[in-house]
Amino acid sequence: MKVTFLGTGTSQGVPVIACKCKVCLSKNEKDKRLRSSVLIEINNNTFAIDAGPDFRQQMLRQSVENLNAIILTHEHKDHIAGLDDVRAFNYIQKKAMNIYGNEKTLETIKLEFPYVFAEDKYPGIPKMNLHQINNNAFNINGIGFIPIHLLHHKLPVLGYRIKNFAYITDTNFIPDNEFDKLKNLKVLVINALRKKKHVSHFNLSEALEVIEKIKPEKAYLNHISHMMGLHSDVEKELPENVHIAYDGLQITI
Repeated sequence: MKVTFLGTGTSQGVPVIACKCKVCLSKNEKDKRLRSSVLIEINNNTFAIDAGPDFRQQMLRQSVENLNAIILTHEHKDHIAGLDDVRAFNYIQKKAMNIYGNEKTLETIKLEFPYVFAEDKYPGIPKMNLHQINNNAFNINGIGFIPIHLLHHKLPVLGYRIKNFAYITDTNFIPDNEFDKLKNLKVLVINALRKKKHVSHFNLSEALEVIEKIKPEKAYLNHISHMMGLHSDVEKELPENVHIAYDGLQITI
């Protein structure tokens, strides 16, 4: 299984256009982050987790020619706003895009993209097949996904485990009974917004505490705001098996 970090950033914080901090002015490409998303390639299948506003740019940047499905963590705009751009894959693959999410996420998609689901469809609109998921494991083309139920402040969101890899974003609370799904991981991806405490995201110290509890072989921090600091500085502060993810990073599991 190959995992590519399409984006490791967040909409949180001061917009880059107005910010003159050392991170936003950094010339290190590892400090330039699109909205968080990953691409998973496994057994001749390609999946994306989340499709935020940067989805089109991410697909072009990684030269993604085939996409079997998009699996969503939750309904916030920075995770679903790019779904209109599945129309390119509709055209190439000659079929609708399969979209997986919980009930609230799918209902939001219907509200945000009503033209997709209208009875009288305009030519060339995106085509989507919506698949509702819950707490049960599900299967796409023979690949098993285990949903991990989390809280993003008070909003239920989903993380996912695929084999011995788990992806968690936009949370600051993992229920005790969900930790059983995170045992014996080779790689854990988990959000760490900044160093200061936040109402709905793990900060750096909280993310490190969760990593220590789960004890994966390796962990990567994602959904990082510019308030975390420079990639090169923060990387030096981390335990040996923990790293800050960056856009374009590829790992093989």
